[in-house]
Amino acid sequence: MIKTPARDVFAIITDFLAENPTDEELLAYKLPDDLQARVSHLLYLNRESELTCEQRHELDDYIRADHMISRMKTKTKLRQKGLA
Repeated sequence: MIKTPARDVFAIITDFLAENPTDEELLAYKLPDDLQARVSHLLYLNRESELTCEQRHELDDYIRADHMISRMKTKTKLRQKGLA
C-alpha cells in the first residue's frame, strides 16, 4: 500500500508559485512523481469503493489542486495569445 505523503499538495504548489515561474515553467508544471503515485492509488481505491473518509478528503484536495493548476495554465495560454 502507498502511504500518505507528509507533503500537502497545496504547499507544494504554493512553493512552486512562490518561485515566480515563467509561463513555460507553469505550462510544463506537474505534481512530483510521489504525489502523482498517491493520486493514482487514491483513484484506484475510489474505483474499488474502498476509500476511507480521510482518503476521500485527500483525493478531493488533489482534485481541487488539479482544477486550480488547469485554470492557471488556461489563463496563461489565453494571455499569451492576447485573449485575456
